[in-house]
Amino acid sequence: MKRLRLWLRELNLSQQLTTIIFIAISGLTIFIFAFLSPEINAFTTSEMYRMLHISQESLVFYLNSEPEISPQAFENSTSGVIHEIYDPEKDVFIPLGSDSFSAQAEESIRNNVRPFNRDVRDYQMANPDDKNSQILYSVVRLNDGRYLASVMLAASESQFRGLLVNNIVNVNLLVAIMLFILLTLWVTSIIYPLNQIKTYITKIKNDEPAVLAINRHDEIGEVADALRDMEFELSKQNREKQEMIQNISHDLKTPIATIRSYGESIKDGIYPYGTLEQSVDVIIEHADRLEKKVRSLIALNKMGYLLDDCPEGDTLNMNEVIDKVLLSLKVIRPEITFERNLDKNVLFHGDEDPWRIVVENLIDNALRYAETSIHIDLHPGELAISNDGKQISEDRLGKLFKPYEKGTDGQFGLGLSIVYKVVSTYGYHIVAENLPHGVCFRIWKELPKQELKAIQKEKKKEEVKARAEQNVKQNSRRKKKKRQQTGA
Repeated sequence: MKRLRLWLRELNLSQQLTTIIFIAISGLTIFIFAFLSPEINAFTTSEMYRMLHISQESLVFYLNSEPEISPQAFENSTSGVIHEIYDPEKDVFIPLGSDSFSAQAEESIRNNVRPFNRDVRDYQMANPDDKNSQILYSVVRLNDGRYLASVMLAASESQFRGLLVNNIVNVNLLVAIMLFILLTLWVTSIIYPLNQIKTYITKIKNDEPAVLAINRHDEIGEVADALRDMEFELSKQNREKQEMIQNISHDLKTPIATIRSYGESIKDGIYPYGTLEQSVDVIIEHADRLEKKVRSLIALNKMGYLLDDCPEGDTLNMNEVIDKVLLSLKVIRPEITFERNLDKNVLFHGDEDPWRIVVENLIDNALRYAETSIHIDLHPGELAISNDGKQISEDRLGKLFKPYEKGTDGQFGLGLSIVYKVVSTYGYHIVAENLPHGVCFRIWKELPKQELKAIQKEKKKEEVKARAEQNVKQNSRRKKKKRQQTGA
């Protein structure tokens, strides 16, 4: 069976169809001759006996009503049945009509009638003219003690069996032909669009203009739609990559040219920006810009090979990661207020360096757009960084994490794609949401129910403890105020 499956996989669809039809017809033929043929023989025998009984009913009625009726009064049978009356006392057979039994048939009837003790009994004997067939006959006892014997001619049985077999074979053959036509049409309807898809993919691979004209609502149509969407997205990304490369080339060229020109000027004893210190500061500023751009490109390339090879479970203290990032970034815009709502000892899954890049990129992005404040919320399994800057247009919310997608004041379109790569690698989700006054980037992952219950239980304890401390402070203030009033 395994070899058959492997062999079928090497055939194309047309060859597979032909093979399946051949196997189906062979199986049908084997079924007809090996399993259905005995059933046909049994059915034929049953029908022959039924015909014998039907032909005997009227004769039995007349013979019982008029025992002295002349046998010559009966006409020859036209249904392939011969009738004779057997008188056991005289041991003679009286034909009803001009046809009579053979000697072998009379001898078989004579032997079976002597122990006869029922009204109707069916028998069969070998056909002396054809050893592969049987002669069927039925015997009925009359009221006067005689017997009516009826023999079915072998030709009638063979004719009925042949007609029945031919009808069954013809019906099955018609079904097989219709099945073959339907399967051919069905496979053709699959092969043609598959060839279109193959041609379409080949043209895309060779960077040639390609159109996929398939309009179906089945799985092939879904594949065609997915391929068209993929081609559109790849074309868009290629255009964006080209644009990004041009922008990066220009952005890298500018600081390099500035550093070179300032360096040459200083070497010649000329200070292009006032004093030596100011000119060197310009060089350092452009070197920092250049370093930041190169670092972003290296980070994107590195994250492309990032794997989750960390031990199972949450082991990274995110409180420490956020503290380190804020220590280095909050000096960029000292006027921005950082509001932190951090649970204690929140652990995330993953390594420190990738998560630090995530937090740095999100906070750097927030610093670029924030007007007055940035909010950082950290809870078990969740990190949210929001700012009170401008909202993001709805058509851009779903594209922010794609490579080379730049924001309104973005630089390379790489930062958020790096964030998405790290977050998804470690099994977390990220989404950008517009707030009533600002934008929020939220990272989270699904926590087990037991862990959620433990967290909720711990939060309730902390809330009860906080309320108790607050009540103590309020009571202390009241007592202090009361003492002051008493002393006054």
